[in-house]
Order: sequence, then structure tokens, then C-alpha cells
Amino acid sequence: QVQLVESGGGLVQAGGSLRLSCAASGRTFSNYCMGWFRQAPGKEREFVAAINLRAGITYYGDSVKGRFTISRDNPKNTVNLQMNSLKPEDTAVYYCAARQDRCGLRYTTRSQYDDWGPGTQVTVSS
Repeated sequence: QVQLVESGGGLVQAGGSLRLSCAASGRTFSNYCMGWFRQAPGKEREFVAAINLRAGITYYGDSVKGRFTISRDNPKNTVNLQMNSLKPEDTAVYYCAARQDRCGLRYTTRSQYDDWGPGTQVTVSS
């Protein structure tokens, strides 16, 4: 099992930027696929991005492509999400998740990830 803790959330104006970080501990970090999801009130949890920790290959949801960038720092056991050009519709609780298996756009549902952080709130004002 992997323990995950997110940080970096907050309040930002539309058009601004935020950087989220996910610190992992527990099982070997480099064998995992790490992802970011988000959930707005009354909505289902939505896939945002994922990264293959060994190869560094990245995957993005359509709503964030071109604005968000996921990256990894394996020695520090962290995964980051740089969010630029933020919009009010990006407001949500953002969750870091780990999957001990393949990464890719075929694996974008909540049930396909094994471990989750508690989440961090991101609020974008208009």
C-alpha cells in the first residue's frame, strides 16, 4: 500500500496558476502509475492526468490538456500537477491516486486506482 498526501491547493483568480504536489510513502514508488483526479460538488470524480513513473509518459483528460502538466520526482517520491490558465470550472477537490499497474487513457476511473490521498481544495474565482 502507498500513503499519499496532497498539498498546494488554495484560492486563485481565473487565469492564474497553482502547483499541487503529492508526497508518497510506503511501497516502491517507481513501479507505480500516479494520477490526479478531481471532484466538484454534485459531480463524479473526474480523471485529470496520469504519469508512468518509470518511463515518464504522461496522459491528460480533455478538459485540462494544454493547461495542466503532470511531472514526477522519483528520488523525492513526489508527483506534481502544474495548473495554468485556471478557470472557474476547475474548482474542485483534487486527489492524488496510485495504481500498481499500467498507465494510460484506458485507466481513468476511480475503481482502477488502488490508493488515494485525502484531497486538497482548489477554488478558482471569476
